[in-house]
Amino acid sequence: MRRLQWLDLKFIVGVLCLGSVVFLAAFGNLLSPHDAGDQNLLMALEPPWNFAEGHVFGTDHLGRDILARMTSGARVSLAIAGAVVVISGVVGVLIGALSGYLSGTRDMVIQKVVETFWAFPPVLLAIAVLAFLGQSLGNVIFALALQRWIPYCRIARAQALTIRSKEYIAASRIMGGGTAWVLRRHVLPNVMASAIIVATFTMATAILAESSLSFLGLGVPPSVPTWGGMLAEGRSYISRAWWLAVFPGLGIFVTVLGLNLLGDWARDQFDPKPDINLV
Repeated sequence: MRRLQWLDLKFIVGVLCLGSVVFLAAFGNLLSPHDAGDQNLLMALEPPWNFAEGHVFGTDHLGRDILARMTSGARVSLAIAGAVVVISGVVGVLIGALSGYLSGTRDMVIQKVVETFWAFPPVLLAIAVLAFLGQSLGNVIFALALQRWIPYCRIARAQALTIRSKEYIAASRIMGGGTAWVLRRHVLPNVMASAIIVATFTMATAILAESSLSFLGLGVPPSVPTWGGMLAEGRSYISRAWWLAVFPGLGIFVTVLGLNLLGDWARDQFDPKPDINLV
């Protein structure tokens, strides 16, 4: 079994980036004495590093503390992305494994459904769902997970098509193992490594999509601070209050960078490319 390279630069930088965001989400309230919704118009557009008033990242146009809103935005982004990954991963892996293992007509029907979902642009589909269902945390998660189960499904199906022809699968059937038992015992464990790799990239794209929807005003309700919503609010003040847009943009950048680096590292570890020596 291949040993994991924990000292790889991608893993170290990825953990530092993602760990800083998780730390902000978990302990951000200890860094700022203010609440994310508190308004003080007398302190509007205060620049960063105002330690006397406790506004380390400055304030916005309504006098709300940027650090407190960054903390709340980190929690929202991680919660939405985590829920999307879990829901889409479970659904996609189960459907894909079942489709590949059963093969034949049932596999073809399932793949036609997959192709139908895959035909819609992800952001446009999410916008249409939210426009129809309305803005809420649950609707955002549903809209983002509606199409992100497809990569899991395709990978699980490919793995299942390969595994179903193995001799130990035939032996399991001869010994009386049913479809559910074979899937649980043999197929799904072989899919987990690939699913973990997909999950890191899915979480990154989910954070970007949620930020895009919030920027357009179609994400969670406006009363909930999000990084995308903060970017949209800071757009009008970018020439005289750069910190309104820079800090939430930096939060999105660091989070997505960390997830992509961890995804690359996981792909290198679980799906290594063979070394080719040319003589």
